[in-house]
Amino acid sequence: MGLLRLGSLHGLGQSRRERGWPSLIGGGLPSARTIGRVMDALDVQDVRGVLRAVYSCRKRNKSLPAFFGGWTGLILDGHESSSSFLRCCPDCLRRTIHTAKGQRVQYYHRLVAATLLCGGERLPLDGEMQRPGEDEVACAIRLLERVLRQYPRAFDLVVADGLYLRADFFNFVTRRGKHAIAVLKDERRDLMKDARALFDGAPPAILWRGRTRCECWDIEGFASWENIDRPVRVVRSLERSTVRRQRDGQPEQRVSEWIWGTSIPKTRLRTEGILRFGHGRWAIENEGGFNALVNDWHADHVYKHTLNAILAFWLVTMLVFNLFYAFINRNLKPVRRAGHTAKYWAERIAADFRQAIGFVRCLAPP
Repeated sequence: MGLLRLGSLHGLGQSRRERGWPSLIGGGLPSARTIGRVMDALDVQDVRGVLRAVYSCRKRNKSLPAFFGGWTGLILDGHESSSSFLRCCPDCLRRTIHTAKGQRVQYYHRLVAATLLCGGERLPLDGEMQRPGEDEVACAIRLLERVLRQYPRAFDLVVADGLYLRADFFNFVTRRGKHAIAVLKDERRDLMKDARALFDGAPPAILWRGRTRCECWDIEGFASWENIDRPVRVVRSLERSTVRRQRDGQPEQRVSEWIWGTSIPKTRLRTEGILRFGHGRWAIENEGGFNALVNDWHADHVYKHTLNAILAFWLVTMLVFNLFYAFINRNLKPVRRAGHTAKYWAERIAADFRQAIGFVRCLAPP
């Protein structure tokens, strides 16, 4: 179902009575209700073990190069996988929504995912469902604790959004021998005020990120953040780029500001590396993360509304995603891949699979 991007158990069930399945997979397909029941009872640690085996195989084959300067990052981010005003389970998170008809209670599930940022690829490694009564950062720390046990040498630093710029998260990461990078957003924070005061009196360094001109300020040694184990380094990037609008064809200059807080000293990673990893965090939303998993692989679909089943289906989707891109990027020659999107190859795989089913069905006895 994941490989063919069917998106639902009923979509898979439509072909369960085809005669080619028993000969092709060693037995018939179970019903949608059976698959949901099995996934609800599945030990998700077994699926995580398969994800770990795929990573180990690729690592042995040296197909996971560093992202920048010999460094590899781990991206942490939360994603709301489903929400409803009607359907709920004992593990649903709850919030009050103000509508035109008054206040309503909405039930939802949130997942925190860990994605490896390496070379030109994004490799989802693990996920954890947020529990009632805890925030996203607490869920991420629980996930990171397991990832550090299973992938102790897979990454050097953790990259996250501004929500994770907290002393408990930074201390957890640094005490385990890793470094952290997070977006600095809150203008009211003492750290932000101190950084802006020093940025105003220092000349910027000019860097280029593609066609984007970056005016960068990089200052370390900030101790105004309470309860932090070590001084913080703050990097600011004022980025200017030119885009041509489709409506009138006229060029337009865009200016954006990015500020990151990090525990990495300048002697370990230069300013350009902070910019690369800071912007690389968006990979979990775009190339190798939630955007692709949700839109192309239907990861948000609630196949069975229980916490274990939702997590099990998410982990299986991550596994299919990793295997698909490992095949595309490592087994197809660059000349063959040129000019073709991932969607094209997914459709080719689905067409060949259907052809194989039809061929076996023709040979199967009536």
